[in-house]
Amino acid sequence: MDSMRLAWGQIRRRKVVTALCMTGISIGCAAIIVAISIGNGAQSYLETEIIGGMKLDEIMVSPQGANGSGEDSTVGGAERGLITDDKLQVIESFQHVKSVIATKQLGYLRAISADNLIHDGFNVVAVDLSNLKEQGMRFKEGGVLGQLGAVVLNYGATTGWKDAETSERLRQMINSDPNNPKIWEEFQMYESTVSDMMGTNIQLEKMDLDSTLLSPQLYVGGVLDVPMGREAQFAFYDRQAYISFETAEWLTDSLNLKQGTASKQRIYDSLTVKVDDLQYIRPLEDLISKLALNASDNLAMRDQIKSQLDTFKAIALGVGIFILLLASISIIVAMTMSTHQRRRQIGIMKVLGANMPQIRNMFIVEASLLGLLGGLLGIVFAYLIINGLNSFIIASAGMSGLQIAVTPETLPIGIAFAVMTGIFSGIYPAISAARTNALLAIKRD
Repeated sequence: MDSMRLAWGQIRRRKVVTALCMTGISIGCAAIIVAISIGNGAQSYLETEIIGGMKLDEIMVSPQGANGSGEDSTVGGAERGLITDDKLQVIESFQHVKSVIATKQLGYLRAISADNLIHDGFNVVAVDLSNLKEQGMRFKEGGVLGQLGAVVLNYGATTGWKDAETSERLRQMINSDPNNPKIWEEFQMYESTVSDMMGTNIQLEKMDLDSTLLSPQLYVGGVLDVPMGREAQFAFYDRQAYISFETAEWLTDSLNLKQGTASKQRIYDSLTVKVDDLQYIRPLEDLISKLALNASDNLAMRDQIKSQLDTFKAIALGVGIFILLLASISIIVAMTMSTHQRRRQIGIMKVLGANMPQIRNMFIVEASLLGLLGGLLGIVFAYLIINGLNSFIIASAGMSGLQIAVTPETLPIGIAFAVMTGIFSGIYPAISAARTNALLAIKRD
């Protein structure tokens, strides 16, 4: 208590030195707290918005065709390299496989609605429609219909519908004056406008060099909502129409979409394999590769993102520690000057019976108090900096999901660094003070 009282008295008397030392420590402490908080906020954002959207529990399977789509990959009549029903069943039989979702791409096709609205094109995908919810998709209207010719549009496919006159007018204007920003502004307005397509009939259009083919009437039985974690203003760029495999075969015949080598089995373009535990992804990929198929996952991307994040956190933490080291130099200088100025006091204390450990403790306690006060001030700075960063992120980038916050477990780390800086900075002045010759100090003063 005596050491604390003496140290506090010295801190109060030397206001300028105290303020300078506290400022240096507070900046370093704030830098450490902000660095850890930014790292934690970025990690949380990546896990929810980016890594969470990667679906880490999935394996993407593609054919080993010469052109990546399975075409021209038959060898001696065998369907090697293609994704067939037989291989699908084999993969479904593997342990730790929860489900297998197969898809086949029919490509981008224009569409015409029953009320003469035209869509420039969306990607038509054949899939088991009952698996749409399993893929994380949410229905805004309608649902899955088992009838032939039923189609499910995603949110993006409900945007961009225009009447024939407007579509032709915009096309001509863009061709004649492609650099006019007003034309593109009008075009963008139509592209982002949502149309009520639920329950309507549409036809798909395939344009060849010599002719135009129209599909039979399709019925929009369901419309998907904006995907979780995505903004509607960006979701309309992704335009997909989902149909059953039976409807896909019907359309393939009517639009003459057949490609590649004829097969006795249904051929798929890709598989999505859901796994019950991440640790089995690599072994399952090895098994899938033995079926002459390509298998990939998002684990490498996740690890790369986390590695980059750890590097950023380490750099930011190093900057904070470097600032604290600079602050420690100022404390050493200030405490050493204080030792020189207080030689008479130290000499009198020794004459009155104070020993070397007591003298050392007084100076170390004083340095520790400087570190503690600097740490508390650093917490205030950290809150101000982080509030400013959050406002800047929202205003400039519009990333409302990325919020940086000072968590309770971060504060003790910053305080600990500040106090330890003070203690280590006070060791040399404390030793120097303890070695002061009492008689010489009194005589000189």
